[in-house]
Amino acid sequence: MARAFVAAVGLLAAGVVYWLWTGDHTSDQSPTNTAILKLLGGRASAGYAQALRPRPFTFPADFGPHNEFRQEWWYYTGNLDTADGRHYGYELTFFRFALAPSAPQRSSAWATRQVYLAHFAISDVEAQKYYHLERLDRAAVGLAGAHSSPYGVWVEDWSAAGASRGGLPMRLRAADGDVALDLQLDSLKPVVLQGDHGLSQKGSRPGNASYYYSLTRLASRGSVRIADRTYPVSGLSWMDREWSTSALEPGQIGWDWFALQLSDGRELMYYRLRRKDGRPDPHSQGVIVDQRGGWQRLSPNQITITVRSHWQSAHSGAVYPGAWELEVPNQGLRLRVTPYLADQEWSQRLRYWEGAVRLEDRNHRALGSGYVELVGYSPR
Repeated sequence: MARAFVAAVGLLAAGVVYWLWTGDHTSDQSPTNTAILKLLGGRASAGYAQALRPRPFTFPADFGPHNEFRQEWWYYTGNLDTADGRHYGYELTFFRFALAPSAPQRSSAWATRQVYLAHFAISDVEAQKYYHLERLDRAAVGLAGAHSSPYGVWVEDWSAAGASRGGLPMRLRAADGDVALDLQLDSLKPVVLQGDHGLSQKGSRPGNASYYYSLTRLASRGSVRIADRTYPVSGLSWMDREWSTSALEPGQIGWDWFALQLSDGRELMYYRLRRKDGRPDPHSQGVIVDQRGGWQRLSPNQITITVRSHWQSAHSGAVYPGAWELEVPNQGLRLRVTPYLADQEWSQRLRYWEGAVRLEDRNHRALGSGYVELVGYSPR
């Protein structure tokens, strides 16, 4: 909601704070699910604000940071095409984590209570290659940060920024080694407030929730660079914004997050929280957005998600769902969801699967594209 909750992706990166707190910077082992659950639960939340009830949203202020909460993320994903038919998926995400509820009492310019993590990935479908890179920096001396007026978030020279006082259109820029991305995003629909008027409840305890909104259809135009070739591209992107202090509860081990853009002009977002006993958590939820930007909440009894195949990672040994069928009968939707690349597993400090997917009907007619995030499947 990543991502997700992910929105999905986003919550997974909280493990980096655990990594920083423990002081174990020598191991390449990813934080365990237990560590992430402890951090995203109600522990160590004293002094931070919590998502307890719906609130008004104002823009561009809510594009910017919410430092009174422990964590938040800016999540961009999309599918892009060239004029000659090449297809690329991309992910550019920024995470902020507070290490303390108040600023340190130190005069040093390096003093900060905030760290920022960024993930950047390109899925090159024609070459069947997945590139993924990350950066981690403190919010000091200009290394990383975020602001609302004008809107911007950055880690070193990776950034998302508003081109006007209202925050839209937005420009994304990231480059490292063999890959680079430079896009302008224009929203074709108004903001969608997820959950209860923007309050997305992830568990039964008060405060186990986030404030969550999305821009579900962003016209995207710019360029992708692979090695020494730069390709003009256009397509659609999705932005998720989420901030919270605690979210997950004991018994929740991961999630599957879907952000799907249909060729008929609709969008579907759904995150399925998974429990240790294999059942979907009752706090799973989503939304259907119509062609004009109106939306309806999607509850677990309104959607059926069937795993059609599995894929095992050669990197981690994790077995992930490899394709799905989604049915929403009251919307007349039956979608087959298939990754453009099987291997879109993130395998740096953290390990999860996040990748571009194609949408088809049962006769293999194209119905759109999207992104899926899978967390909690890796044994590491």
